[in-house]
Amino acid sequence: MSTAEMNPSRKHAYTESGIPQLPEPTYSERVRTLVSLCTIATLSTVSRKRSGYPFGSLMPYTIDDAGRPVFLISNMAMHTQNIQADHRASLFVCQGGDGDPLGTARATLVGDVLPMPEDEVGDARQRYLSRYENSRSWVDFKDFGFYRLQPLDIYYVGGFGVMGWVTTEEYQSAKIDPLADAAPKIVEHMNSDHVPAMILLSSVHSGLNATEATMTAVDRLGFHLRLKTGDGMKGTRINFLHEVQNLDEARKVLVEMVRAAEPKA
Repeated sequence: MSTAEMNPSRKHAYTESGIPQLPEPTYSERVRTLVSLCTIATLSTVSRKRSGYPFGSLMPYTIDDAGRPVFLISNMAMHTQNIQADHRASLFVCQGGDGDPLGTARATLVGDVLPMPEDEVGDARQRYLSRYENSRSWVDFKDFGFYRLQPLDIYYVGGFGVMGWVTTEEYQSAKIDPLADAAPKIVEHMNSDHVPAMILLSSVHSGLNATEATMTAVDRLGFHLRLKTGDGMKGTRINFLHEVQNLDEARKVLVEMVRAAEPKA
């Protein structure tokens, strides 16, 4: 088990002590969700031209059932030539969005990039084309082939002060958060239309008095806020009152929490 998985989740104070504390998603769940949502990453291979130095490339990818990144790359590409000489590589995946990039989630998957086994190419092709329809124009070119990154170690950063190693076993057994697809819509809506509500929730649930609030992430168990306070920028996590499974349930629990917080403000 990694340090992140062994350590108990941090507790977040509620004004009302009778509210039960939900656990936070593990780092492995967060990485698995992040990798499933992103489509473009940075692949770093070992340079053939400058021995021992990393060579970074922009890399579209899809994932297999175990969450392993799959690439469609040409033998003429420098990164492919590097891989054929040395399989060692890393893939840097980063959450998109506006705001401070250092406050966003990102992960580095370190491992070996190898050609896909012949009996798995059909599935890889289908997955890749479902994500990148325009790649049909070159997917069958003789110089193109499917490769897959087999992670050996994973390092996760969830924002300021949130970081740790995740093992391959933890990552591959983790489930993608049910709010993964809806999360960007929730974050955009809250940041566009409900800043006062987030300021209220941060005051009641975290004891932080903010003048500005930005939601940076949301999952089935709660959400993260970046706050501008009199003492500078602060980050906090606020747990939902109960676990949610979809957009409608998230909306309802947020409304419930704001209504409950208003008399306490």
